[in-house]
Amino acid sequence: MTRAVLLKDIAKVIRSKNAGPFEMTMDIVFKDQADYQRVKDLGIISHDLVSRLYGVDKERIVALVFFDTANAIKITIPRLRPQGSIGETDMHAAQQHVPLMNVEIPW
Repeated sequence: MTRAVLLKDIAKVIRSKNAGPFEMTMDIVFKDQADYQRVKDLGIISHDLVSRLYGVDKERIVALVFFDTANAIKITIPRLRPQGSIGETDMHAAQQHVPLMNVEIPW
């Protein structure tokens, strides 16, 4: 029987951070190669998912990279507003990883 787990329950680290005034990046790091490989093979972390979670066109996603040797995934997207501009709400992009935390993964 397959059950769903949340990404935050199988990843060791999910974080977001500043990647300059016009971009932010999110990292997902897994505690072991088996969990990383399973998530990678399922194809859930994809351009489609990032587009839906962050409201960015798939073509505008700067990077979605799988780092096998680090058991990690890096996602870089454009900021909705330039860093520090009027209306920008997270100058350091420190809270932007939250939508990834609750992604359901069949387990």
